[in-house]
Amino acid sequence: MRTAGEVGIVICGASGTWLLWTALALRWEGLRPGPRGAGPRRRAPAARRLADALSRAGAPGVQPAEVAATTALVVGVTAAGAYALFGGFLPPLAAAAFAAGTPLALYRSRHERRRAEAHDAWPRLIEEISLLTGSVGLSIPQALLDVGRRGPEPLRQAFAAAEREWRITTDFARTTTVLSEQLADPTADVVCETLLVAHEVGGSDLEARLAALAEDRADDLRHRKDARAAQAGVRFARRFVLAVPVGMALCGLSIGTGRRAYGTAVGQILVVLGIATVAACWAWAGRLLLLPSEERVFARPASDAPHLEAAP
Repeated sequence: MRTAGEVGIVICGASGTWLLWTALALRWEGLRPGPRGAGPRRRAPAARRLADALSRAGAPGVQPAEVAATTALVVGVTAAGAYALFGGFLPPLAAAAFAAGTPLALYRSRHERRRAEAHDAWPRLIEEISLLTGSVGLSIPQALLDVGRRGPEPLRQAFAAAEREWRITTDFARTTTVLSEQLADPTADVVCETLLVAHEVGGSDLEARLAALAEDRADDLRHRKDARAAQAGVRFARRFVLAVPVGMALCGLSIGTGRRAYGTAVGQILVVLGIATVAACWAWAGRLLLLPSEERVFARPASDAPHLEAAP
């Protein structure tokens, strides 16, 4: 009967033989029993996961540390103010939870304003592309990149990445892929696909197609501006309503035993219920005010887009 040492030697020898054969015959790497792709995928670093989460939340390009620091500051100030006003620990906790989403909401609002600015510029950009490819006689790639250099600031970084790709590969399909993935905008997808088909297939109807596309984008822009104008008063009222509960709470301090009433168990519970009601109504009103967004019909999988290193 073999001893444990002999069994261990046999197992080590068999494992070594297996690793040697798979490395020479199958080109597998590492000490795994199978190929590297067969194992579980490595998880992205925490910073990358946070950055992806912020991008999905509508705040791409924002550093997680910046969001964390701003959130901590807002939560601390709000909790301190609620404690000075109501006392106890439940109202400060509820107010801090309500205020914790404020920084991310502000970042998202700033991003949406930049996207709206870029969206509003597309009819003009399409008309310029049509002019450069028609009257001026530039090629489609040159016209697209030339217009991007003079476009609005939110679009320039994406156009710069597309121009780098064009200079390296002179592949217009890869260039439009980079541009559409960087912009992540339905109008950009349609423009890129239209120009790509015209570049690869040819034809004399590009000017008519771009004119029709510019007219469609201008109509969509006009309707969205009308909707925003109609919502202006409602949006102001939504912000103003936040100040009403705070003013009522301050008035309650000077009426009878207001401060002591806030400190009782019933008072603490009612204050928390009030904060929760305001937060729920705020979120509900925000959802009602959302304008419908277009879906990306020509969106390409992220795996099809070439990987670009960050610009120095």
